[in-house]
Amino acid sequence: MRIDWEGAINVRDLGGLRTRDGRVTRTGAVVRSGMLDRLTPRGWDGLVGFGVRTVVDLREEAERTVLPPPPVSCVHVPLDDNADTALWEHIRANDLDGTPLYYPVFLERKAERCAAAVRAVAEAGPGGVLVHCAGGRDRTGLVSMLLLLLAGVLPDEIIADYEVSNRNAARTNPRYCTLRVLERHGTTERDALMAVLARLDVVDYLRSAGSTAGEIAAVRARLLGG
Repeated sequence: MRIDWEGAINVRDLGGLRTRDGRVTRTGAVVRSGMLDRLTPRGWDGLVGFGVRTVVDLREEAERTVLPPPPVSCVHVPLDDNADTALWEHIRANDLDGTPLYYPVFLERKAERCAAAVRAVAEAGPGGVLVHCAGGRDRTGLVSMLLLLLAGVLPDEIIADYEVSNRNAARTNPRYCTLRVLERHGTTERDALMAVLARLDVVDYLRSAGSTAGEIAAVRARLLGG
């Protein structure tokens, strides 16, 4: 569900998505977005009024310029690990950046950081959780994918949610849209992401990276209730 907060970038609720067992994810539980730095005071009022009480910021320290005001708390979980220059040189040299094509190598190399991001959502207090990076597509897309997989959301729903980001970029910031990168590789967002989903056993992956059964249960309860 698209959300319009004044100054917000690429915001949507992860509620209303269908799961394998016939349920739907809860509205207001987890929101994804791009950076919050451009939110106006009216935009912040909209975020607070929507019920968000915890922000999980996936950006590196150098990217962070604005922190949420009370009553919203912020958990900083830098995902990219820019110090791992070999990883990012590989991703860029192979023209993978900005697409799901980089997810397999990143998931393999940065499992503990992915688990830390999921943990931040699991441990958040009452109220909605907002997960964001800069543009709200790559890092946020990866973490959103893991959260939705834990909730048992259908692959088609996960993919459809992911595809919204490049559609938004094509409309508001065409230079940020990476559909042509995928064309160069002879694939699409759907096919590239489906390849990731088909190979990933999310529970085994996260448990191997340090996630606990309690954290996994907490994410499921947040997204599904009960």
